[in-house]
Amino acid sequence: MTPLAYPFNRFTDLKLAEPYRHAQQAPGLLRIQMPIGAPAWLATRYDDVRLVLGDRRFSRSEAFRRDDSPRAFPRIAGGIVMMDPPQLTRIRSRAAQAFTRRRVEALRPHARDYAHQLIDRMLAAGPPADLVNDYALPLPLALICELLGVPVQDRDRFKVWNDSLLSTRPEDADQTQRHLGELAAYIKNLVAERRREPRDDFMTALTQADEKGESLNEEQLLLLCIAILVAGYEGSASQIPNFIQVLLDNPAQWQQLKADPEQIPQAVEELLRYIPLASAAMFVHYALEDIQVGETLVRQGDAVFASIGAANHDPARFENPQALDLQRDASGHFGFGHGLHHCIGSALARVELQEALHALVVRLPSLQRCGDVQWKTATFFRGAHCLPVTWS
Repeated sequence: MTPLAYPFNRFTDLKLAEPYRHAQQAPGLLRIQMPIGAPAWLATRYDDVRLVLGDRRFSRSEAFRRDDSPRAFPRIAGGIVMMDPPQLTRIRSRAAQAFTRRRVEALRPHARDYAHQLIDRMLAAGPPADLVNDYALPLPLALICELLGVPVQDRDRFKVWNDSLLSTRPEDADQTQRHLGELAAYIKNLVAERRREPRDDFMTALTQADEKGESLNEEQLLLLCIAILVAGYEGSASQIPNFIQVLLDNPAQWQQLKADPEQIPQAVEELLRYIPLASAAMFVHYALEDIQVGETLVRQGDAVFASIGAANHDPARFENPQALDLQRDASGHFGFGHGLHHCIGSALARVELQEALHALVVRLPSLQRCGDVQWKTATFFRGAHCLPVTWS
């Protein structure tokens, strides 16, 4: 079988590409060829994706030991997203102890207040507005910086660092390394400050020892904070305008939320399922032994990618998956991943997305698009770079 060229999804819309559906209808895993590296398998069915993401017989860190590791971009993503147990387990355990429900819910009033402040500014300036730069970017950035204890005057620097870390352009490589060094130095200073003067906050909780008297070292803390910044900021900043685009394209669903904003938490889950955020399955998993994945026997050493977007549109798991249905029970979706690499900041992301959507529905019920969308094309996440909107 000749491998199919991959990725499939385009950057200029939010649809799931047709080849994913063909793959789900064919037996076994799909053989693909990334732009760089050796051929690999692609899992697209819900059960197969769940197995690849959750089974410890697959390794992500193995990619760093192979010259022919398949990938879409020259740079292999680093940090905790490419770690395996036991190092990954220890870092995630510390993060879970710091990411308490109380601490996350304490940020909800901040999210709500800031969302309304941003809308106040949009209303004062009058239409049109850019929903990305005027709303979707500053809201999650403010919350992540609040969580990490970053002073207001330093927050613009965090946006620059984040954008640089997510760039997929080879010509940005040197700048990315420089910005990574600046971010690392900044976080190290924050950590040192919390160790000198502990507070009742997230960063202090990260630096403290666990019940065994062990604490994360400086490198582990740095990697964890970077992961929280990238996932907690960029993911939500992309999905807020994505949500609005999809809802405005489905006016009956938008009307439904306006009539009953209390449905928003459930709606957020369906939107997370419905929208394939990533341009492709980005993280390679190497089989550490022979593993049966659905109808395919994956041999030891084989590379496998798992498409979350395709799994969330698997008709074997979600009835009529191509339809947006805000009444759907979307529980079990993989919008925040699954297994060892399930998003550690998912609770915070839900707060951000729920409050962002609620404020728009209540304050700007007549919201509509008023110009062409400009799309991001050089990052891991799909979404609008500029989304012109108006209201009456």
